[in-house]
Amino acid sequence: MASKFFLIAQREYLTRVRKKSFIILTLAVPLLLAAFGFIIAKVASSDNDTTDVVEVRDDSGLNVAGRLVSTPRVRFVPATGTLAEAKKGFQKAKHDGLLVLPTALDVEKPVGVQFFGKGNISLKKQLAVETALNKAFSDLKMQKSGLTQDQLDRLRSKVDLQTISLDETGKEADSNALATSGIAYALALAIYFFIFIYGVQIMRGVGEEKSSRIMEVMLSSVKPFDLMMGKIVGIAAVGLTQFLLWGVLSFGVSSVVLPLLMGKDKPKTEVAAAPTAPGAAAVADDEPRSAAATFDKGMDAQKQQQTAMTGRFKIFEVLGNLPLGSIMFGFIIYFLGGYLLYGALFGAVGAAVDDQTDTQQFMFPITMPLILSYIVGVSVILRNPDGPVAFWMSMFPLTSPIAMVIRLPFGVPMWQLALSIFLLILGFLGAVWVAARIYRVGILMYGKKVTYRELGKWMFYKG
Repeated sequence: MASKFFLIAQREYLTRVRKKSFIILTLAVPLLLAAFGFIIAKVASSDNDTTDVVEVRDDSGLNVAGRLVSTPRVRFVPATGTLAEAKKGFQKAKHDGLLVLPTALDVEKPVGVQFFGKGNISLKKQLAVETALNKAFSDLKMQKSGLTQDQLDRLRSKVDLQTISLDETGKEADSNALATSGIAYALALAIYFFIFIYGVQIMRGVGEEKSSRIMEVMLSSVKPFDLMMGKIVGIAAVGLTQFLLWGVLSFGVSSVVLPLLMGKDKPKTEVAAAPTAPGAAAVADDEPRSAAATFDKGMDAQKQQQTAMTGRFKIFEVLGNLPLGSIMFGFIIYFLGGYLLYGALFGAVGAAVDDQTDTQQFMFPITMPLILSYIVGVSVILRNPDGPVAFWMSMFPLTSPIAMVIRLPFGVPMWQLALSIFLLILGFLGAVWVAARIYRVGILMYGKKVTYRELGKWMFYKG
């Protein structure tokens, strides 16, 4: 029995890995991913390099325009002429916006400020202008209370928060939420696509062999259960081989592409906007900035540049502090357990139907928990890996393969991990039992429209 099982698994494995499509796909995917990553990084970098130019007409008499600070995202320039002339000039110019500060503007409740744009204004542009306005009015409010500009500069603080992971033994290690979340997302995405891609291959393989009547010959010497399990394990081996090759090739490609992506950060300077339109208050700051405040701002800018340059490399240090052994162990367990569970169900669907178009009605209840676990995982569990939603979804066998691997990088108590694996094994055995009962009848059933009621009867047939 065991020898027949391994022969079937070997046949499924060798048949697929020898195909040209397998070789081409295995070699092409890492290159395509690297190319897409490089293109996306370049596009995002070029988008961040663009600066929106916003004209400012200040009739408030508060010199708000003189307090608007230009950033790499938005640069403020004065508008000339009357309001009507400023609008006409803006429409002719290649600028990105016109900001109008009306007369009698109240510092406490600044209402009536208008921002004109050509077409619909993007959210990025709106947020950049709102941020600059909020900072300017905050300065006005604090200065109204009697504070000098030097005092305002010294009141502003930016806390450099260092996150440290403390385990039960008291050992400390650097923590990085971005790196941890990235690993969790990547692991969940790998399992999600693996189950879908290779689960569908099982379903189609069973359906093709059923339609070609090969099964009638094979079942004369092999039991349906051994045949189904051999197919599942053989295709699983194909998937593991492909993922292993992808990992090795991706590491090699990333070692070449990564240095190209890690270019030097451009220094980011902030320049205050000049006073604007005629009639607007062209008054400088109420108090001159002190040399000490200017020196502090220069030191802060230098520190930000150093942090930006070393931030990427610190992520790799954080990865080394993660429990990579337990993460990889858990990933392999849920990788295989989830695939075997869903593979059995996909195989049962392939055996139950004659036409591939009829599989949709049976695939929906099978794939729904998988899709739900992925959506909830990246939107809820990733934000709160210790919450009740994360706990219960990591216990339910149909959702635990994705839910638990998202929780693994954040740390999971051993009793929860053991309980989840135990329930996953029970779920896999239950799915195999259900699939085998359907498989033994459906694999030789032709020309009959299958319903859920009919599947229920197959599960309890004797013999």
